[in-house]
Amino acid sequence: MLSILIPTYNYSVYPLACQLEKQAVAANIPFEIICIDDGSNSKANEENSKINALQSSTFIANKNNVGLSNNRNLLASKSKYENLLFIDGDSLLPNNNFIENYIAALKEESDVIYGGRIHPESVPKQRTLRWKYGKFREDLTANQRNKNLYKCVLFNNTLIKKSVFNSIGFQKEITQYGHEDTIFAYHLSLAEAKVLHIDNPVLHGDVDFSNIFIEKTKKGLQNLNYIYKSELIDPNFITFLVYFEKLKMFQLHYALFLFYKLFCGILLKNLTSNTPSLMVFDAFRFSYFSHINLKK
Repeated sequence: MLSILIPTYNYSVYPLACQLEKQAVAANIPFEIICIDDGSNSKANEENSKINALQSSTFIANKNNVGLSNNRNLLASKSKYENLLFIDGDSLLPNNNFIENYIAALKEESDVIYGGRIHPESVPKQRTLRWKYGKFREDLTANQRNKNLYKCVLFNNTLIKKSVFNSIGFQKEITQYGHEDTIFAYHLSLAEAKVLHIDNPVLHGDVDFSNIFIEKTKKGLQNLNYIYKSELIDPNFITFLVYFEKLKMFQLHYALFLFYKLFCGILLKNLTSNTPSLMVFDAFRFSYFSHINLKK
């Protein structure tokens, strides 16, 4: 019936697995929970190993880091049910009907069901940038997500038919953080997969510190630059690239390249402050992308 798949890295997912097991048992369905740590060799895995004592649950610690894409592919290969529910390891369940809501949604006979994600009402000031970006850019209702059916599919909280997943899979060559979901969603659009958006969110439980989120953003943009230059995706599928192509049309990316070199320090000072600006964050992203795109 349901394979619940949790990729993780250096994080304790045992509390999440306990919640999921409790709800799956209450729903009275055949299920399994598989969690794989991606080679972190972390002390958190001592607690994660307790997942093996839960009903129909398995924890595996990879010896080597293979990247999120390959970790998700590995999780799917080890699953035995047709319905795969991917949940990020740093998620929390905000309600007791999470599993039942997905089971009810299965009656719609969709290929992919995305439940969404929400952020807490407040976080420590050192985590404000990630929280603000999530709260005001990512936390969308099902109605809002339906306006961009495929673009809004992420894999932090997604139920997908195993047959559909296997026909696409995550790009094996992408081992660094960022835009794994984007390419997968693009291929879902090419396959005209039936996507259903519902309001069944997970809560983002481990909001990154601002400096860590900035580094992750840079890695994500490096991945995006590789995807863009390798023509692995139609630029029109990604809003960021649509704007970047307009900037290139007027040669403004050269100005942004210089802007990044001159003002990077000032931008970072704002972004790591207690009151970061999303407008400044956008300026940082576009100028950094121009910098790496033009850099030889």
